[in-house]
Amino acid sequence: MGDPAASLGLESKTVRVVSYNPDWPRLFALEQQRLDASLRRAGIVLTLEHSGSTAVPGLAAKPILDILAGAPDHATVARAVDTLQHADYIYRGEQGIPGRHFFRRGDPRQYHIHLTLTGSDFWRDHLLFRDHLRANPDVAAEYAALKHALAARYPFDRESYIEGKTEFVQRILRLASTS
Repeated sequence: MGDPAASLGLESKTVRVVSYNPDWPRLFALEQQRLDASLRRAGIVLTLEHSGSTAVPGLAAKPILDILAGAPDHATVARAVDTLQHADYIYRGEQGIPGRHFFRRGDPRQYHIHLTLTGSDFWRDHLLFRDHLRANPDVAAEYAALKHALAARYPFDRESYIEGKTEFVQRILRLASTS
């Protein structure tokens, strides 16, 4: 058997949405185990959650596995940045989102880590959105249609693709937080 992550990978500066791959949860579990081992060796405990569209069964997604990494405090975040870099992740800083430290791995990129404080607004919103999509297949289907349309419109413009999803994401977060 070849590389288990072969179903992942998105070239830089491109947007491509693919059908859901039932291997994605297993790939998350494998990467979670690999990261946990590296973090444990450094004496660091993070909560690792499968987030983003690849974490929603049946949802079309960019073929990049998102990992939400929660730290209990800022000191742990600082120590985790170095450890994740030693685990083959490239650190990209906050990338315009205060309190979120972004990492990527793979060429083409296959994995993203979003490191933040457990319980932060960033943490809460990502899990709330993921869980709402998991619980509401009709909303997930609406989101998939939007993502396909945006990917077709902006195949080489990730910023516009992301911006095009913002209103939908904010609407779902408002809805989910009142449910």
